[in-house]
Amino acid sequence: MSTIIHVVGTGTIGEPLIGMLTHFRKELGIDEVTFNKRTPLKTDRSKVVDLLKRGAKLATARDQMAGFEKMGCKAAYETEEAIMRATVVIDCTPSGAGLANKEQYYLKAAQAGGKGYIAQGSEFGFGKMYARGINDETLVPGEDKFIHVVSCNTHNLAALIKLFATRHNTAPENLVSADFVCMRRANDVSQDDSFVASPEVGKHKDEGFGTHHARDAYHLYKTKGWEFTNLFSSAIKMPTQYMHMVRFHLRVKEATTVEKLITAIREDDRQALTFKKSANSVFSFGRDHGFFGRILNQTVIPHECLMVNGGGHDIYGFCFTPQDGNSLLSSIAAALWQIDPASYEQKIQVLKPYFFEEV
Repeated sequence: MSTIIHVVGTGTIGEPLIGMLTHFRKELGIDEVTFNKRTPLKTDRSKVVDLLKRGAKLATARDQMAGFEKMGCKAAYETEEAIMRATVVIDCTPSGAGLANKEQYYLKAAQAGGKGYIAQGSEFGFGKMYARGINDETLVPGEDKFIHVVSCNTHNLAALIKLFATRHNTAPENLVSADFVCMRRANDVSQDDSFVASPEVGKHKDEGFGTHHARDAYHLYKTKGWEFTNLFSSAIKMPTQYMHMVRFHLRVKEATTVEKLITAIREDDRQALTFKKSANSVFSFGRDHGFFGRILNQTVIPHECLMVNGGGHDIYGFCFTPQDGNSLLSSIAAALWQIDPASYEQKIQVLKPYFFEEV
């Protein structure tokens, strides 16, 4: 039986994800990569043509097929047909669409024998929350058909907690509290809309956690049986298209030092250190050296900005969020796990060259 991964959406996560899956198809053990594009836009034609050249196959709604064919992009499958024949579906659509697609398509496809369905970012309630290297051990074969890959900033928060407060996922009781300010880039360099002219503060919509970033980090760690109720996050949108940044303050029970924190970062190959202090210089490194311009590390930490005081119990610093990159890694890892839990760890190592010890 063929192994097919179907990607829904061709935006800032969908497009590079399709590119990575087709490029490493043989190494990842994938027979076919398909993707769904809803609307035949001329501005997107070059993107679709290139994905087809890479070996991916296009799916769309039946009433859109003629429009794509006029553009020179013939669809191989109708939308529901592509979902029903896929081994795993990775949904990369805008906020809320993944949950709607689950109700319309994925529940039916799962009953018909599909192995897994994955949604991104803001699809709270889609399935078990997941971030690569944080809670892999909680995934249950045959049970976790629906997985929610947390947002790029939630990946970052979870990585910081793991690195600095839990001794690499072994001591949850060490964390006293954590406060984060997510300084979000306004829009991606590929997007024309939603730019802001000046910093724009976000609301604290969650009474307990502030924004969804801390709330989702709480639920992510809850899958491990850990309840970090003392997390809080705020968000501000910045007039830049480069990267998100996070300012953090973690309070821990066991006294630490900056040197110990740097050692912890170096021991985790999913995290990166940097001497760079600007988002544009970190972004530029990813553009020049990453795959599809993406840094796959979960966080990039300018270690010269780390500070420990309060007798070694208060940790302060900044870090850069390689948005899309950490979500791409978790999406591929989750898909490979759903296909074969016994081999996904080995297969995912093909992406190791795109992790950096230093940015």
